[in-house]
Amino acid sequence: TDRVYFELDQYTLDDSDRRVLQGQAQWLGQFPTSRVQIEGHADERGTREYNLALGARRADAVASYLSSLGVTMTRIETVSFGKDKPINAGHDEAAWSQNRNAHTNVVSGATS
Repeated sequence: TDRVYFELDQYTLDDSDRRVLQGQAQWLGQFPTSRVQIEGHADERGTREYNLALGARRADAVASYLSSLGVTMTRIETVSFGKDKPINAGHDEAAWSQNRNAHTNVVSGATS
């Protein structure tokens, strides 16, 4: 999968997130010229500034973990969208839990 999810106001990775990211690191190892952008997201609650900062911490947590697995940081870019690009436009916990995520987007080099 290309996305990990977070609890409310959190940016720590749980065991499930780490398994997802281990798969991403393995894939990145197969495509050594590929580059990714980690997009940090938050739900709609909180101010825009708070959510941009939280999204950045989420993206940085993913980038740091991928780096610890051997993916060089020169291949990873991070960006925060905060609450500005929700994947679910709903206004309830089900939507919010989907919007609290970090998405790994391949930006180049995904060919063998």
